[in-house]
Amino acid sequence: MRPTPTLADVAAEAQVHVGTASRALNAATRDMVKAETAHRVREAAYRLGYSPNVIASGFRAQRTASIGVVLPDLTNPLFPPIVRGIEDVLTARGYVTLLGNTDNDEQRELKLIESLRTRRVDGFIVATAKRIHPILEDIADAGTPIVLINRTTDREDISSVLSDDSAGIQTAVDHLVQLGHRRIVHLAGPDNLSTGRNRARAFEEAMRRHKLKVGEADSVTCDGYSMEAGNAAAKRIFKARPEATAIVAANDLIALGALQVLREMQLSCPEDISIVGYNDMPFVDQLTPPLTTIRVPQYAAGVQAAEVLLDRLANSHAITKSLLLPIELIIRGTTAACNSRGPFKSLESNQLSTLVQ
Repeated sequence: MRPTPTLADVAAEAQVHVGTASRALNAATRDMVKAETAHRVREAAYRLGYSPNVIASGFRAQRTASIGVVLPDLTNPLFPPIVRGIEDVLTARGYVTLLGNTDNDEQRELKLIESLRTRRVDGFIVATAKRIHPILEDIADAGTPIVLINRTTDREDISSVLSDDSAGIQTAVDHLVQLGHRRIVHLAGPDNLSTGRNRARAFEEAMRRHKLKVGEADSVTCDGYSMEAGNAAAKRIFKARPEATAIVAANDLIALGALQVLREMQLSCPEDISIVGYNDMPFVDQLTPPLTTIRVPQYAAGVQAAEVLLDRLANSHAITKSLLLPIELIIRGTTAACNSRGPFKSLESNQLSTLVQ
């Protein structure tokens, strides 16, 4: 059996003094060490499998060395890479991750969070935030460290790690405009979520920047971030805007719902309509056609959320952090040059009525 690595082993691996290694691994003293050195020490600790004795220090500080991670939908492929990033950081620091799934149910979320609070978790990483979310605000007001990931509330004093929604949607619109599309519509996320509101606003701003028509009928709000919601919203928007040649979807599952509608109508993507998703969830590159989308660094988001939470645990007076992660346009097979006046333009009114039933 291999001996348990010690702080001295980490120091030797990183070629630094033991005191330097200790400061580099402590979020409260990390600023006392050069960033390059701190990174080298953390890499050495990871390679050796070293974990500080958080449990022992937890007894002294009345902590449990556990973190509650709350997700809205465990079946959504967006979240496993995020959770992996969270766990990799927390495990290396000796923390246990307690994972909970709410299924987008408020009562289930309430019970889950209260259960985690009863178990005296040291902090929360939460992906279920609504723009108005009293229970999360209560956690923050009680002084429990909390970091919101992917979504945020309207309050600005709760730390968060988010994708740059504005840059992402504007990049999607820019891509479609470069392909010659001018009749672009948006399948928006729920307005009570920051992602839905922010991406819808970004769509309107991008369209106006290109001096393109944008009105109420050019954006339909989905009931949720799901294929079913995307399917229903796509049918509504195709009826309202039969001349549309391109769709910007608020997430990949919504985009997949729109693709279902095209198949139902025996239309082709991207020949008839181009579609851009958002998130670059695992497996969307395996679709036929593979989905053009905005990539969000999901694993990195989990890593950053865990790091922000650990900083707060080490320093209760740490400032609120709101991190915006960079996005990237991933061009695949669902976008192409515009060569259509709108595949639904020539449909009779009764055919459109059948489409939206």
